[in-house]
Amino acid sequence: GMRDVLFLYEENRCSMTYMYEYPEYLKIKLPKKTARRYPAYELYLYGEGNYAEENKNLLLTGIPVLFLPGNAGSYKQVRSLGSIALRKAEDIDFKYHFNFFSVNFNEELVALYGGSLQRQTKFVHECIKVILKLYRDREFAPTSVAIVGHSMGGLVARALLTLKNFKPELINLLITQATPHVAPVMPLDKYLTDFYTAINNHWILKAQDLRNLTTLSVAGGFRDYQVRSGLAFLPRLRQHDSALSVVSSAVPRAWASTDHLSIVWCKELILATIRAFFDLIDENTRQITDDPKKRMSVLNHHFVRHPAKIFEENPEVFTELTGAFMWITVKASKWTYSVYNDSDGKYFTFPLASHRKSYSHIYCENSMLDTSSWIYGCMNSNSSMCLEAMDLSWRAELLPTTKVVILKLKDYPSLSHIVIQVPPTVGNKYTLDCEFFKDDSRTVQLPVTHLFSFGLSSSKILLNSTGLLYNVQLQHFNQIYQAFKIYIESHCQSLKERKPSVYRLHVPWSHEDSIIVAKVPSFTEISAKLHIAQPQNDSRVPELNIYSSSDCQYEVSTTTLFYSYYPHILVFQIIRFHAGALPVYVVSNILLTYGGQLSTLVSTGQCSDFSLELVRTAKPYKVEPLISIVVFLQGFHWFKGIWESLSLPEVDAPILSSQDAWFPLVSLILFLFGTGIAYWSGVFFSIFLRLFSSLWLTLIRPTVLQKDNKLITPRRLCVVVSLALVSWTTCGAFAVFIIYLQYLFKPVHVFMTFAFDFQDSDHSKETTRNSSIHTVEKQSSTDSASKATQSLSNSTTIAEAINSLRMHVTILNLFTWIVLLNLPSLIYWLKNLRYNVRLDPDPWRSTAVILVCILEILMNSSTSEVKSSKLLKIATKVPLPLSVAMLAFGRMHLYKVPHFITFSLLLHVLCCIV
Repeated sequence: GMRDVLFLYEENRCSMTYMYEYPEYLKIKLPKKTARRYPAYELYLYGEGNYAEENKNLLLTGIPVLFLPGNAGSYKQVRSLGSIALRKAEDIDFKYHFNFFSVNFNEELVALYGGSLQRQTKFVHECIKVILKLYRDREFAPTSVAIVGHSMGGLVARALLTLKNFKPELINLLITQATPHVAPVMPLDKYLTDFYTAINNHWILKAQDLRNLTTLSVAGGFRDYQVRSGLAFLPRLRQHDSALSVVSSAVPRAWASTDHLSIVWCKELILATIRAFFDLIDENTRQITDDPKKRMSVLNHHFVRHPAKIFEENPEVFTELTGAFMWITVKASKWTYSVYNDSDGKYFTFPLASHRKSYSHIYCENSMLDTSSWIYGCMNSNSSMCLEAMDLSWRAELLPTTKVVILKLKDYPSLSHIVIQVPPTVGNKYTLDCEFFKDDSRTVQLPVTHLFSFGLSSSKILLNSTGLLYNVQLQHFNQIYQAFKIYIESHCQSLKERKPSVYRLHVPWSHEDSIIVAKVPSFTEISAKLHIAQPQNDSRVPELNIYSSSDCQYEVSTTTLFYSYYPHILVFQIIRFHAGALPVYVVSNILLTYGGQLSTLVSTGQCSDFSLELVRTAKPYKVEPLISIVVFLQGFHWFKGIWESLSLPEVDAPILSSQDAWFPLVSLILFLFGTGIAYWSGVFFSIFLRLFSSLWLTLIRPTVLQKDNKLITPRRLCVVVSLALVSWTTCGAFAVFIIYLQYLFKPVHVFMTFAFDFQDSDHSKETTRNSSIHTVEKQSSTDSASKATQSLSNSTTIAEAINSLRMHVTILNLFTWIVLLNLPSLIYWLKNLRYNVRLDPDPWRSTAVILVCILEILMNSSTSEVKSSKLLKIATKVPLPLSVAMLAFGRMHLYKVPHFITFSLLLHVLCCIV
């Protein structure tokens, strides 16, 4: 599953963007108050060559665009946008140009630590005010700034509208690149989830106030395994006319999936963005237009459906057909014309009256990919030529190798002819094709394999017709857990050179189409997966559009084998959609094992081995049915009322279902994944401890242990107070990491002691064998009894030490996951240490103090103290409900996992004391 997500995707079809001159970044001086409040952040202006030299005096006359980098992103990532925009401006002699600014967020890890997101948002607000002041006395001074945000930078841009003193009119265009709008990829702290909740709630509640802001979200597709495209779709709002979400594989003239970083430099995608920017300019104000409808028209033109025409806000509906062209009438239902060095222009007319009864549609394609008009509709019913016609070129759609038009004849009852214009050409070679067809004859249905087919079902269709277009409807393909392969094999009657075929997987409810160009004849494999599940009120069906060669036969199938299909459909999609929840399931398995070990202490007085207890105790039927029952009961108002009256949080499963991210068996399979990960992590952890102990033993010979029966001593109390101060004054995760390293040496020390004792035991036996016989004979029966008692005592001590060692290893297993979930905060704190010694806000400060107290006691405890506790029977019952609660509330809130572990360890401490 991990291999499929990380490696099995389409090759990188993006071209790299290059700078023609050396890129320069001019640091903008900020007000002293702002610079003092945000010492780690900076604002830059991009430039190169002479343009950079001219801007050093900051006499700016362009249109301001602000770039916001994402998680660990650099302000220098603006160079692709800035450089291409500069070349475009040079092409039009700087009639219009853009000034690209970029914010330096010090490459902060905001996707993993949410404490700085609010600070970044406020700094961006200050930057916008500074940028607009630079244009204050200019002739065409801007009143707003366009923003391009990559990854978390797009989320920060959306958060601007939640600030109390922010004026919404300061931004009128927002373009986000691979931004997880719906939910965080890894919800590792409360600040991150609260930030998301505040933004999405504001955008839903204040939807009417956002009508003047046009938002475009571009997702990377399947190459982006860091942010899946489903998270990058803007939440479904009421004002659909001002927000647009697309996947890069569906963007015209790009048609390529991008990974999380290449989306900022993919040349095809950047070109589409810059073309849209220039088309958005208002000639009167020389700034981005204030008309929201025009902004959406431009974005749809460049990012959804490109008609192979230069954008016009109000295109002429009717046009005059001028020129001394020859008029040729075509009465056939299918027509092909090849053009090469044609010096005479022609108009080909297709009378519609004779075709309306027999056919429902007309399809035309043109391999000349210029931007001129080429297809018209004529209303003169009594003549084979017309002077004025309706320009139908705006109904065309651009594809990688051709531009196509599909017209439904019933929608144009007033048209008498379709006219195809062939202008004089010199040196150009291209082909035009047209055909009339009935929709029913070109639409076929292909049932797809479903979840419980186990790869044994298959579907196959054969397209024998000689048509130019086929629509294969993929029946029952509407859920994100469905994943399968579509195979298209083309056979042709002759071996002549043909234009390539174009295959498009079209998803009607979201802009996530994928397009493949294939040679003819060929065998093509298409991976069919969805980013967004079908909405409940949408009955449309995904289609495979085949733009074919006329004399070829196509065989389309979804035949798959069990070994390739079933793991793919489950593992790939589960890893892609729910890999972030795996830590919850792993810890849940370890907690169940920990509870089982406490139970064996009660029943047998011995602590069982971690791996054996995991196999015995960690069963999905112990936790999954309880969660399913709660989710089912929450559908009843009376139960929901009781639930809310107890102030209990909402269970994660219904929320995931509302985001179309939950599907059958996913929780069960994730639990099994968690069992496997917990098992092998336990095995490797024990091996690591043994190897590290052996290495440490060769370097340092242990001294004789002085057993201290007291759990709390003045020295340990000083350690607790010191680490608590470290947590409170610096970073909680740092204190947790220190106590973890200290605890790590506990089992290491026990391993070393065992090894040393066995060495001493062997040495003692050798010494005994070399002793004199008469000394042995003189030993009294009392000495023999003393030795037997001492031997029994030693074996009891060793057994007790083994029990304690096993318990410590399990506790360390749990504690390791706490450290891993705290690690992003620690890395963030270390990276920003030069600016501030104290992490503020710190999501783990209070939890760290509690953990320090707990672990300082636990690392000096033994199972003998726990076995005699009155609370042990209660402690054995707690891990199971904690595991259930963790799966119920922790899948979308990973930061809650350490709290459940801390509570179970706190009970262990009480068992040591009481």
